[in-house]
Amino acid sequence: MKLNDPTLLHTETYIDGQWVGADGGEAFDVVNPADGAVVGSVPDLGVGETRRAIDSANRALPEWRALTAKKRASALKKWHTLLMENVEDIAQIMSLEMGKPIRESRGEAVFGSNFVEWFAEEGKRAYGEIIPTHDVSKRLLVVRQPIGVVGAITPWNFPLAMITRKVAPALAAGCTVVVKPAEDSPLTALAAADLADRAGLPAGVLNIITTSNPEPVGQEISTNPIIRKISFTGSTEVGKHLMANAAGTVKNVSLELGGNAPFIVFDDADMDAAVQGAIASKYRNSGQTCICANRIYVQAGIYDEFAKKFAEAVSSLKVGAAVDDATEIGPLVNQDALEKVETLVTDALEKGAGVLTGGKRHALGKTYYEVTVLTNVTSDMRVASEEIFGPVAPLYRFETEDEAIALANDTTYGLASYFYAGDLGRIWRVSEGLEYGMIGINTGLISTELHPFGGVKESGIGREGSHHGLSEFLETKYLCMGGI
Repeated sequence: MKLNDPTLLHTETYIDGQWVGADGGEAFDVVNPADGAVVGSVPDLGVGETRRAIDSANRALPEWRALTAKKRASALKKWHTLLMENVEDIAQIMSLEMGKPIRESRGEAVFGSNFVEWFAEEGKRAYGEIIPTHDVSKRLLVVRQPIGVVGAITPWNFPLAMITRKVAPALAAGCTVVVKPAEDSPLTALAAADLADRAGLPAGVLNIITTSNPEPVGQEISTNPIIRKISFTGSTEVGKHLMANAAGTVKNVSLELGGNAPFIVFDDADMDAAVQGAIASKYRNSGQTCICANRIYVQAGIYDEFAKKFAEAVSSLKVGAAVDDATEIGPLVNQDALEKVETLVTDALEKGAGVLTGGKRHALGKTYYEVTVLTNVTSDMRVASEEIFGPVAPLYRFETEDEAIALANDTTYGLASYFYAGDLGRIWRVSEGLEYGMIGINTGLISTELHPFGGVKESGIGREGSHHGLSEFLETKYLCMGGI
């Protein structure tokens, strides 16, 4: 790996302002999914080190929350500047440890940095209220204060943005944070922590727990009484487990969980735009995102034409090494991910689906899978109800607007959805009818630091990004002043 600043590649983790190893010296390797080569090695921490990190965050809390919002913003702005100055190195680390195409990694490095900049400013706007009184001798006020020590657990697929989207608002609000990044992609988190340290964050304000055994660490974070807030992005199954753990001490919980995003193309849509939107949504990060198009519904009258154009466009996507500038589809994150994709495709084919392009492991080997389009997919196939998390696009046929809405909503998930249509009345009806926290209308790309990110039903609780994301880390306190 060629980095402009090689010191950003860490072999120790960051706790209480210090770079440390595991108590017993244990470590685990982080490997490149494209070729199995070791990218780096990081400490393999357990419950004891996690407790010390939580204690460190607790010690740092009084001084950090006592700072003015402007002073906290100053440190965050310095962090943002350093992140932007090191975009290329962050992107290189990210691509090598989890396989994201380098062009997308550069985009994520900027995207993740944007959250820090946004919340540096938004933290200064945690306004309270003055309530018109019911009694002339009293004054009624509401203030908003930091919730306390935060435990953040983040996934591998966006190893910078999923951290900054949680950490930046927490720090801006005056909270301190313990972060457990995914075991597949801890190196990006450590690089970000290094830059936060250089920006002048006080010791203990930000702590990173690297581990190859997330269950006991997650158990400690979700049950330790010092932790007042859990912010988790990951699977619905794990989210439910953490939520149950957090109930023991009635922690505040934000959960961004699984998705099963529908992408609907109506017969009055701009078909060429819909094809490009579907590609942008489905194949970003090789299909490994919680908001990517998982079920593509096409109205019957245009189904065959759309399928032909879509498959032709998809077949030209370049599969290759993540660090190659020409690559559009990289490897899947690990062997388990590859086998899951293969199993879902096999199930669909056995139940009658057809293949327009792809459909098997790629000739590059390792964890590469061909860019795939399945046709004539039906609701009894596993791809209809399970997240694919790979470069596989299943196409479904529908007849009417009401049918499309019903099919799209026929899932326990409700994170993101997309549709392409021309008629304004249809746009309003479908937007209101879809049971999702986020809807892309005539676009396949919806993410920005400016909007509230989150879902409904079993896709989670709470919102990240925008001013709503700051509120997740603030308590509302009512003050009643008498004797006036």
